[in-house]
Amino acid sequence: MSTSYVMKVSANGQVSIPAETRSRWNTDQVVVVDLGDRVVLRPLPPNPIGALAGKYRGRGPNTDQARRSARTADAASERRKRR
Repeated sequence: MSTSYVMKVSANGQVSIPAETRSRWNTDQVVVVDLGDRVVLRPLPPNPIGALAGKYRGRGPNTDQARRSARTADAASERRKRR
């Protein structure tokens, strides 16, 4: 679904988001993403950090595995330096 609006930017740099769009997204905060040739407004959930909980579960190593791998790589690097 795509809807386009032409909005005026105020002297203070403000843009009004149409009521229909605001009610559809039901948010009071947005992120402004500057992509160089366009700007994207993305809604933020009320608790952005909490919304990420579990999002990346099962992807990549867990913290202990990553730490262990990094320490192994550091130790190998140190051994090579000593030679």
